[in-house]
Amino acid sequence: MKQTIADHAARFSEAAADYDDDQNSEEYEACAGLVIRRAAPAGTDTVLDLGTGTGAIALALSEDAGSVVGRDVSEGMLKRASEKAAERGIENVEFDYGEFRAPEYDGEAQVVTSNFALHHLADEEKRAAIETWAALDGGLTPNRNDSVGPRRIVLGDVMFFGEPDPEEPFYSPEVDDPATVGTLVDYFTDAGYAVTQVDRVHDQVGVITAERVVSGGRES
Repeated sequence: MKQTIADHAARFSEAAADYDDDQNSEEYEACAGLVIRRAAPAGTDTVLDLGTGTGAIALALSEDAGSVVGRDVSEGMLKRASEKAAERGIENVEFDYGEFRAPEYDGEAQVVTSNFALHHLADEEKRAAIETWAALDGGLTPNRNDSVGPRRIVLGDVMFFGEPDPEEPFYSPEVDDPATVGTLVDYFTDAGYAVTQVDRVHDQVGVITAERVVSGGRES
C-alpha cells in the first residue's frame, strides 16, 4: 500500500461531500452497474459491501437483499452513506468502520461486493483481503455442509487487462496499485472460488464475479 490506511481515510473524508458528483465517468457508472447486476442477492441474503464509500452499491442492493452491511475506513464517507440511507428511508442497511482485511463483521454474508477501492492495496495485501472474504460465514444452505465462504463475491475495480498506462485517468500511480486481471483471478481461485464472469469495461476497469466452489462444483 502506497499510503497508510489513515492517509486514505483522511483523503476520502475530505472528498466525501462532493464524491458522488465527481464519480461521473461512463466507465465508473458502468462498473458500478455491473457490480449491482452481478451481485444479484436473494431476498434473504446479507450483502457485505467493502470499501462502501458513500454507499452507492450498498443502497442500490438494499432493495433486493434482506440486509446490507457497508464497511469503510473513511468516517466522512460513512457519514454521507448513512445520511443518504436516512434521506431515502432505507432501513435494512448499516454502515460502520471496517477494513478489507479486517471487516469488523462477524455475521453471515452470502454475497460480498466491492467497487473501485481494492486497488489501493498492494498485490499481496489484495490476496490477504480476498482470503479474508473467503473465510467469512456464508451461512448454511442445502448445497453445502459447512458455512465457510460467501456464495458469491463481486469485485469491480481498476484492473489491468493489458499493459498499464499511467496516463489513463482511472488511477493515480502515486497512491494506487492496481493488479492485473490474471493476478486477481488467481487469488480467487486459490481461495476456493471459481471465476464465472469477467466483464471488461475498459482496458483498466473490470468486474470479476466469483462463485464458491463446493463438493460437486460451484454453489448454485
